[in-house]
Amino acid sequence: MKPFLAKLVLGCLVLLACSDGARSKEGRGIYTLGVKDSFMIAHSFKGNEFGPAQNLHGATYVVEVEFSAPRLVPKLNWVMNLDDAKTALAEVLGKYHLKNLDDVVEDENTTTEYMCRRIFGDLCDKLPQFRGRIGVKLHESHTGWASYVGTIGADAAKSKAARK
Repeated sequence: MKPFLAKLVLGCLVLLACSDGARSKEGRGIYTLGVKDSFMIAHSFKGNEFGPAQNLHGATYVVEVEFSAPRLVPKLNWVMNLDDAKTALAEVLGKYHLKNLDDVVEDENTTTEYMCRRIFGDLCDKLPQFRGRIGVKLHESHTGWASYVGTIGADAAKSKAARK
């Protein structure tokens, strides 16, 4: 096959593949709304693996939360209300801000990964009307972070079990 004809055939195949999803109103993509905040905590860890972090120390977390859905809310054309997302995050973080997590969460090492999942669960409780995926990312420094992503809504039972 001549190079020109091969490019034409390949271009048509790509166009067909792309247009298949474009035939629906939403396509095959996913919409995301993000909010950001921060909170300060103190905590300590149990276990020799943590070295000096077994001692009480502080952290200032920067939190990014993404709410994702395959479709926008009909007629409103949003993933969710931005104010609701910001308010829910602020209320959730208020439970931990300027607190010693050793007093708030008993018998758990409140690692960054653990706190991502815990904040995810708290957001699910605050926003039961949301249907989609929530991703929580906690930056513990400019070079390190952890995240947790889960789905609520149609798969709420699975997500609730995963939060435990």
